[in-house]
Amino acid sequence: MTEIIERPASATPATGPNWGLTKFLDPLPIPPVLRPHSWWGQDMITIPMITKRQKLHSQLPESTLWTYAGHFPGPTIEVRSGKQLRISWTNEIDGEFPLVAVQGPVADAPTSRPGRELDRPGYRIIDGVSDLPSWTVVHLHGARTNAGNDGWAHNAGLKGTSQLAEYQNRQPAMPLWYHDHAMAITRFNVHTGLAGMYLVRDDEEDSLGLPHGDREIPLIITDRNLDLDPATQTLTGQLLFKVPEAPGGALIPFSGPFNLVNGVIWPHLDVDARWYRFRLLNAANSRFYTLNLVDEGNVAHNEAVRLIGTDGGLLPVPTELPKDGLTVAPAERFDILIDFSRFKGQKVKLRNTDPRLGSVEPDLMEFRVDGRDRHDPFRLPERISTSYVRVQHGTTLPDDHHHVWVALLLNADGHPEMWDLEQIEADPGGEGIIQLQDPNGGLRTFRRVGRLFDDTTGIFLDHDRWAVWNLVHVANGGPQHPIHIHLTEFQALFRRGFTTTFDPQAGRTTTPLTGFHDIALEKYEEGWKDTIIVKPGEWVSVAGQFGGGTGEFMFHCHILDHEDEGMMRPFVVHPPEVAKFHVHPGGDHHH
Repeated sequence: MTEIIERPASATPATGPNWGLTKFLDPLPIPPVLRPHSWWGQDMITIPMITKRQKLHSQLPESTLWTYAGHFPGPTIEVRSGKQLRISWTNEIDGEFPLVAVQGPVADAPTSRPGRELDRPGYRIIDGVSDLPSWTVVHLHGARTNAGNDGWAHNAGLKGTSQLAEYQNRQPAMPLWYHDHAMAITRFNVHTGLAGMYLVRDDEEDSLGLPHGDREIPLIITDRNLDLDPATQTLTGQLLFKVPEAPGGALIPFSGPFNLVNGVIWPHLDVDARWYRFRLLNAANSRFYTLNLVDEGNVAHNEAVRLIGTDGGLLPVPTELPKDGLTVAPAERFDILIDFSRFKGQKVKLRNTDPRLGSVEPDLMEFRVDGRDRHDPFRLPERISTSYVRVQHGTTLPDDHHHVWVALLLNADGHPEMWDLEQIEADPGGEGIIQLQDPNGGLRTFRRVGRLFDDTTGIFLDHDRWAVWNLVHVANGGPQHPIHIHLTEFQALFRRGFTTTFDPQAGRTTTPLTGFHDIALEKYEEGWKDTIIVKPGEWVSVAGQFGGGTGEFMFHCHILDHEDEGMMRPFVVHPPEVAKFHVHPGGDHHH
C-alpha cells in the first residue's frame, strides 16, 4: 500500500492554477449516516451545531468550520416514508465567525484567486461580517411540514437555544437536504459548513434493487476560497468569502477557485467495475455546474451515466444526460447511476464544463476503477417509478387551481429583484407594472404586490389545493435564477422564450411582452422538482400541490447571495374553511 506523505502547506507557494494543492490526492470522505428509526424505533434525535477544525485538503492546515454534529458536510439522515422524526437542532457554536469577507473590483476577477489582497486597489474588508454571532435556523429543503418546523428565516436562535422541528416524512423516496436559512446571513452561515443531506426511503425504491450500501454515495458539491499567509504566500485554511463589487456598488454572488466534494478539494474515489448510485447535491452559494464524465483525455463518456431521479423523487424511466452535460443549479439534487464496468483499470473524472468557469480548475473529482472483473447483479431497469404521473391541465392538474405570478428582474441599479404580482383590469400607469400578451389570448396586466421579504404578503393558497406558478424573467440579460418554492414538489408545465420590454429605469414594461415561443423542456424537468432554473427572457410555469403543512412559508432564488439581498418573499397556506374569515390587504388574488 502506498503511503501518502502530507506536505506542509508552507511547502509550495500558491501561484495557480491549483495553488500548490495536488489534485485527486485525498480519498472522498463519506458523511456518517444517521438512521434514527433503526435505533429501537427512535423518533427524536438531537443534532448539535458545533465549531470544528477540519482539513479541506491534506496539504492544507485545518479550517475552522461551523458544522452539524462535527461534520462538514453534516451527517446524512435516512428516514422511512411516513415515519415521523423530531429533531432538536441545538446551537452550541463557540468562537468568532469563521469567515473573512472581502470585496474587490469586478474587473479584477477577485473570485478566481485566493488571498484577501488588501494591498491591491479597490479591495477592502466587508464591514460587520466578522462581528456576526452564531444565529442559526435549519430548513429541511424539500420537506412537507408545518411552517413552524420549516426554518422561517426570522426565527433563528443564538447560542444556547434549540429549534425543535417535526418532520412527518409523508412523501415518497427523495433526496432532501438541510441547511441554515437565517435572515440576511444565509450565504455566510451555509458557507461556514452548515449543510447536509436527508434521504427519504420507501418500498417502491427498495423494489428496484438499486446499487446500495457502499455503492450508494452522496456527492455534495460546493466551492470555497481560502486566505494566503502574507509572509509566505501559501494557503492557510482560513475560509475567505471574497466577492466582486460592481461599479454601481452591488455585490456579485460568491464563487471560489476551489471546488469541494463532500468537504474535500479535488478528492478521488476507488470503485469496482460495477454500477454505482450517486446522490448529487449542488450546495454552492451561486455556482452552476455542468457535469460530464470524462476519461483521461477529457473525452466525455456520458453514455455510461443514467439519470433516475430529481429533487422530488424517482423519474419514470432512466434518462440520458443532455448532450452537453447535466447542468446543476444551487440546491438542485440529482439521482444518477454510473456503469464503471466500461472503464476497467482506468481513471475517469467528474468535470465541470460550465462556460462561466473562467480560469477555475474544471475537474471536481476522480474515479479510479479497479481492473478486475466483478459480478454485478444489478441490471438497469426499463422502468424506475411506476407511481409517477405526468401533470397535465384538466386531468392530473385540476381546473380549479390557484394562479401565482412572479416577475424576476434587474432594477435600475442592476440589482436582481423578485416581485409577486396581482392581476388587475387596466394599466394604472407608474412603476411596478408588468404586461404580457398571453399566447393563449388576451392582454394580462399585473401590479407589484411586494419586492422585499417584509413587504405585504400577497400570496394565499388553500391547503391541499394545486397552484400553477408562472415565473417570468423580464430582465434583458443578467443572471439566471434557480427558484425554490417551499412545501411542494412541482413539475414544469412549459418553458417559453419572449422578447422583453422591461425598462429598469421606469420600473415596468413599456409595452406588453410578446414574441412567446416554446423552449423544449429537458426530459428530467418533467420529473418532480422543488427548484427550477429560470433564464432571462423566459417564462417558466410549474404546478404543485400545497399539502402536508400550513402556515407562512418562503419562496426565493437559491443563489444565496440573491436570497439574502432581497430575492425572497413569503406565502401563506391555510385551510380553505379558514380563508373566508381571513381579512388581509387586497383580498385573495390567487383563486
